[in-house]
Amino acid sequence: MNGRREGAGDAGGTGRTGKTREAACAPPAGAAAWAELLRLPALFTVPGDALAGAAAAGARPNFRTLLAIGSSLCLYEAGMALNDWADRHEDAAERPHRPLPSGRVRPTAALVAACALTGAGLSLAGCAGRPALTVATTLAATVWAYDLALKHTPAGPAAMATARALDLLLGATATATATATATPTPTPDTVGSIRRALPSAALLGAHTLTVTTVSRRETQGGSPLVPLTALATSAALTRLLTHPSKRPDRLDGPDGPVALVPPPGLPLRTALAAAYAATTARPYLHATLNPSPPLTQRAVSGGIRATIPLQAALCARSGAPVTALLTAALAPLAGRFARKVSVT
Repeated sequence: MNGRREGAGDAGGTGRTGKTREAACAPPAGAAAWAELLRLPALFTVPGDALAGAAAAGARPNFRTLLAIGSSLCLYEAGMALNDWADRHEDAAERPHRPLPSGRVRPTAALVAACALTGAGLSLAGCAGRPALTVATTLAATVWAYDLALKHTPAGPAAMATARALDLLLGATATATATATATPTPTPDTVGSIRRALPSAALLGAHTLTVTTVSRRETQGGSPLVPLTALATSAALTRLLTHPSKRPDRLDGPDGPVALVPPPGLPLRTALAAAYAATTARPYLHATLNPSPPLTQRAVSGGIRATIPLQAALCARSGAPVTALLTAALAPLAGRFARKVSVT
């Protein structure tokens, strides 16, 4: 393939076999086409994975956390480019406006970008330590397996959920390696930090599983049962985010314990959980009432945007309010860019 629209035969009197005149004269890929291919607004949902992982591990973000974020960004964009390369024939029929089927980006360029970004992501993870590189390698393998083999199988949503969970664990691993030892090798403290991050990874994975399941019908629409299940799942996740991770403390009065004190950070966690619920509830409900392709796509977009308040709530749940606020601050930026470039 040469990156131009195919399958038009000699229609339109162009005298060219398999290409229309418009495709033959298609301009080279520009910044706008690559921004659409890589879905740049969705990038704002990535840093929160590593930050939530660091918070769950009980460590402050540091330089290796930044390396983990850089690795995550590269691997995420590698997955975007590879996704459109793998779906180029399907998109030609269902989404001919996408960069590859429209001829604005060549398929070969997209594949090369996916390979280069994967290499860059693994290199950055390697700089964060051997444990981080191990997690990043597993993450990269999951991304490639999803795009090339698992996407259209029943295992597709689970694979995507696993990738998001691994991304959070990448942040936990990189940060814990830095705080545990000066040498980039696994330590008992590193393993313990990963174990502490597993609950947050599971919650993030459950959200991603839900969004991916809904997205499988975004071009055809389908049964209202899928968005309804997504709505119920979001409600359950919101409850888990607001549920105290430990029993409230009692205040000692003159006559003994008289009051319960909520755990520190509960108001912030509740506010962020409410933001998560508000971002998902309306589009999921609309898709439930009318599971048409446009409303299903809005539900997917809402689920993607909700990733940021979810990550922020996970940070607050782990006792990192400053990190939670920094993560939440990415949401307005994502919304601003999403008005210019679609996240789906």
